[in-house]
Amino acid sequence: MNIPQEQMETRLWDYIDGLSSPAERSAIEELMAANIEWQQKYRELLGVHQLMNSTELEAPSMRFTKNVMEEIARYHVAPATKTYINKNIIRAIGAFFLTLIAGFLIYCLGQFKWSSPTSNGSGSSTLNAYSDTLNKFNWGKVFSGTYTSVFLLVIVVMGLMLLDMYLRRKKYQAS
Repeated sequence: MNIPQEQMETRLWDYIDGLSSPAERSAIEELMAANIEWQQKYRELLGVHQLMNSTELEAPSMRFTKNVMEEIARYHVAPATKTYINKNIIRAIGAFFLTLIAGFLIYCLGQFKWSSPTSNGSGSSTLNAYSDTLNKFNWGKVFSGTYTSVFLLVIVVMGLMLLDMYLRRKKYQAS
């Protein structure tokens, strides 16, 4: 009879622990008498069982947690991030991106035709003339370039990252 290793171990553990029925016990005893593999596995598991019963587990002391925390306190703790992040580098990066945004806005404003509309004396016609000028402006010319699209994409991603950092900081300060 060829029984898988796991099933053999399970049956032998039940036999050692006294959980098997009398019929099962006699069947296991017959298998151990007839099969050397069962005998070897029984001796191995019996040795493990006796070893587990002979060793006593030590409970940690009542001050275990406090002792560990005191030991950790003796070591040098890493400084806060404010001490090793150079604020001038952060300011330079911010100035660079503000310069890029300002340059983009100047480019957009440079695309307008700044001729003043003719006015016939009423303020509403002047306002209508300005709105007509904006409606005639070719927005596709400004926003169709590859560089413009990449720039807008970078600005949007950076804005979302800035919003995320702000919200995380706000959440951290609230808790």
